[in-house]
Amino acid sequence: MLILITGASKGIGFELVKHFAKNGKHLVLAVSRNTQTIHELINKSALHSVLAIKADITKATGLKSISQTIRKLDLPLDVLINNAGMIVNKEFEKISEKELRSVYDTNVLAPFLLIQSLLPFMGKHKKAHIVNISSMGGFQGSAKFPGLSAYSSSKTALSGLTECLAEEFKSKNIAVNCLALGAVQTEMLSKAFPGYKAPLKPQQIAKYIADFSLTGQEYFNGKIIPVSSTTP
Repeated sequence: MLILITGASKGIGFELVKHFAKNGKHLVLAVSRNTQTIHELINKSALHSVLAIKADITKATGLKSISQTIRKLDLPLDVLINNAGMIVNKEFEKISEKELRSVYDTNVLAPFLLIQSLLPFMGKHKKAHIVNISSMGGFQGSAKFPGLSAYSSSKTALSGLTECLAEEFKSKNIAVNCLALGAVQTEMLSKAFPGYKAPLKPQQIAKYIADFSLTGQEYFNGKIIPVSSTTP
């Protein structure tokens, strides 16, 4: 299977790459603006099942580079995991327009445009699966936290996009689902909330996401699934 993961150089994305790489049946396209850690992993473990793609998914040139790579491989794309994300923890009235646009560019516009560019490679031979990584902060009815208006609202938009695309892609043999994650101890979380200790580690949630991305399309489509060890 051909699997593409964005935000693959650290955190959950990096753990996803390592998890899939253990299975020689998969070819993993690891996308990130900085691919140093991915190349180190490939060289250290002599992996032939991982291909690093240096690309900024918020830029047209980055999207083009990804599409060109898949076209050269001449393989159908089976799984797309939109994992890349950006968080800003700041009081609403202090969030700048630049910060707001950066969050939405990464969390909403980039997945939207990436999916558009990769549609020609999906669903031709068997059902493909798009997995959008959202947050409990973007899950309706969940507890919301001060300072996350930009982040949580962008993840809410990604959840809504998931539901819309699931309907549009039914005839294209593509399932689209969204995992709304609770707190995971990533570098991004640590920067936004210094000192906070999340209940889950990246490698723990990566295993769940990986398993879901391979089989979830058989049971779900257009679903926003909360993945959290705490309530609400």
